[in-house]
Amino acid sequence: MSVTSTSDRKSARKPMLAALAGEACSRPPFWLMRQAGRYLPEYRELRAKAGSFLDLCYNPDFAVEVTLQPLRRYGMDAAILFSDILVVPHALGQPLAYLEGEGPKLDPVRGVEDLKRLSRDRFHETLAPVYETVRRLSTAIPGQTTLIGFAGAPWTIACYMVEGAGSKEYAHVKRWAYGDPAGFAQLIDLIVEVTADYLCRQIEAGAETVQLFDSWAGVLPVGQFRRWVIEPTRQIVARVKAKHPDTPIIGFPRGAGHAYEDYVAGAGVDAVGLDTTVSPVWAARTLQSKLPVQGNLDPIMLAAGGRAMADATWEILEAMTPRPFIFNLGHGVIQSTPPDHVAELTRLLREWPNRG
Repeated sequence: MSVTSTSDRKSARKPMLAALAGEACSRPPFWLMRQAGRYLPEYRELRAKAGSFLDLCYNPDFAVEVTLQPLRRYGMDAAILFSDILVVPHALGQPLAYLEGEGPKLDPVRGVEDLKRLSRDRFHETLAPVYETVRRLSTAIPGQTTLIGFAGAPWTIACYMVEGAGSKEYAHVKRWAYGDPAGFAQLIDLIVEVTADYLCRQIEAGAETVQLFDSWAGVLPVGQFRRWVIEPTRQIVARVKAKHPDTPIIGFPRGAGHAYEDYVAGAGVDAVGLDTTVSPVWAARTLQSKLPVQGNLDPIMLAAGGRAMADATWEILEAMTPRPFIFNLGHGVIQSTPPDHVAELTRLLREWPNRG
């Protein structure tokens, strides 16, 4: 487990950075995946003004405001940049649209020949508004709040690029990965390179930690998981650390199950996010002795609220504290979540150190 260096101590006073540096906090810091989003009426109002979802992501005025909205309501310990993982393929020239009620749609990339349609020529130019959002947020958020940058991990980005949308079976991307691993590796290598650059630019603009979202990691068998989830993540971490060795990197391999052990051992991340299915007791025993962990209340539990939410929250806290831990959900806040339930969760977390 990492130890806070002298040069890091000032930053580590922020609760989340302290936890990422291996410090146990009496009240674990917290933030929520998708803490800014459609469950908030102020977000929906701004979304209507923005036009398309991409316009919302690429307009720094709007993106900064959306990022700050949950902080004003709840005072989380971290602000995560408001953007989307699919701005990376979009910046490579892959057409992208968000259709109401259907989610993202991309023109699929299904083989090596299709890679010729992608280009890095305007990658950073396209993403310049994202970097500007990070720069503004670095001075706009409260002093004790940590600014999180993020990107999608290569396997998950490849899933969207190849399938052209979300999927239940991931048949196209798996067929390419299994049937032509050398060709598929060309796509993964491209994603690794641009994602590492993208995260470095976010850090240079002011992000204090970054998270890699591998939302579809759990759809792969163990051997393929090592090849297409762990190894590309390790490469990104190595590239980012070569330029920014003191910036902590959180990995979130959703659905990894017991392969979380292999991921922690091989990916090189500084902390790991747990999905809803992971037992906090197992994670505390198996993972938390190696690195800080983050998670993992069921988002549906947050939407349901009440005694069930409180009991589940206490169970996670009892298992994970007093070791280095960041409270979060096991996936993102869902649209139907009442804002009052998030307020109640915030109250529970702040009461934790004094709970008798």
